[in-house]
Amino acid sequence: MSMQKRYTYIVIGPILYLLVAFGLADVMTEVGAKAIGVSVWMIFWWITRPVHISITGIVPVVANAFLSIIPMSTLIANYSSESIILVFGSGLLTLPWAVTGLDKRIALKVLSVVGPSMKSQIAVWLTASVALSTVLPNVAVCALFTPIAVSMLKAAGYDDIQSCAASVPILLAVGWGVSLGGAGTPLGGAMNVTAISFLEEYTGQEFMYVDWIVRIIPYLIIATIVLMIGMWMMPTGVKSLEGTKEFFKDSYAELGEMKRDEKICLGLFVAALAAAFARPFYTDLLPGLAPAYAFVTLGFISFFITSSNNGFLLTWDETQKGMMWGMMILFASGLAMGSMLNGSGASARLGELVATLPLDGGLTTVLIVVIAARVISELTNGTTAAAVCCPIVFSFAAEMGLNPVPYWFITVMSLNAEFLLPLSVRAIPVAYGLDANKMMKYGIPMTIINMVVVTLFGFLAITFWPAYGILS
Repeated sequence: MSMQKRYTYIVIGPILYLLVAFGLADVMTEVGAKAIGVSVWMIFWWITRPVHISITGIVPVVANAFLSIIPMSTLIANYSSESIILVFGSGLLTLPWAVTGLDKRIALKVLSVVGPSMKSQIAVWLTASVALSTVLPNVAVCALFTPIAVSMLKAAGYDDIQSCAASVPILLAVGWGVSLGGAGTPLGGAMNVTAISFLEEYTGQEFMYVDWIVRIIPYLIIATIVLMIGMWMMPTGVKSLEGTKEFFKDSYAELGEMKRDEKICLGLFVAALAAAFARPFYTDLLPGLAPAYAFVTLGFISFFITSSNNGFLLTWDETQKGMMWGMMILFASGLAMGSMLNGSGASARLGELVATLPLDGGLTTVLIVVIAARVISELTNGTTAAAVCCPIVFSFAAEMGLNPVPYWFITVMSLNAEFLLPLSVRAIPVAYGLDANKMMKYGIPMTIINMVVVTLFGFLAITFWPAYGILS
């Protein structure tokens, strides 16, 4: 992007704020119009990217300092919230994986069962990406699997990845799989933690992770199977890749037996997961040990465990280099945006306007929720979409006298499936040679199919699953 175009986009952002703030002043309150204006400014910069997306994440602080939309203490609290602690703790636990080789071991072990047929390739790459991204950050899984996939293709004789027909379904399976798999658990992506933060703020109660698993895993299984069948029907032009299974087996054998440091890393992470999902059983005994603090506690312990090289399993230098600080700022900015929309009354007003539409909470309502969440997440990112959509969902549900929890779950499912643009994690396969135009070409039908799956699953759950909207 040229510097002239960058500066043009930079200037357009504040101009959009002014247009929205003054244009909506009569429809919204004055501060509500300002909050929406700042949100539009941020979304525009996230789409056009004249500056890094994490820099855009600082806009709420700068704007609020001049506009006083909500108390600054309320806004700043989002940048050090419990949700940020959870993301930080998860990073502490997974950072040593790359050093010890645990990440590569897990990936190669899963992929060593892949067969030579393209259907087998798609099935394994997609399933493995979905499974790992349920508990690891999507970007980490995509960054791990993509180079392994490229290495496999080159070992099979495909040196030019960009013009290689076989690379398209395989790299799409990775990029789409990590996005879809994020729905599996609250740890699957920052958008999930953002959505949970808004739900806890709305209900005033701690959200139990087991409620997520019970309600979303059935959808994830169905959505994965449907996506797999859809990808099998794609015209790949290649029916099989010979020698791939042997490539993964040989690569895994080169790692040797699992080493002590790998076992410790895996044990700490499993313990953190167990603490998160067993939370309902010890809430009364340890009310302060929410999943965020369980993760950060076990991550903290990593700094004191001696590694096999006579150092420590994790050091602060490694943490500074490997921690995704930018993602944490981006995530916090989504929360800050939501705080501005909520605190200014903009979300409540938008909810009132939506409630005036001829909706009854049925299939049409579910479809509108799915489309709105999906469009915003595709154009920006899931975290932004969660920050925008969750407050509005709560507001319109309250106005219509509906239980907001089912629509919140539907929103979360919609956010965890981004297939179209080379944004966010999907930029990684593109950087390794995947044609972005083919991602869009094949992504359009897959997006429509997934939206149908989410809509039907959500509607049927609301209609025939009485406990779907009841939390622990």
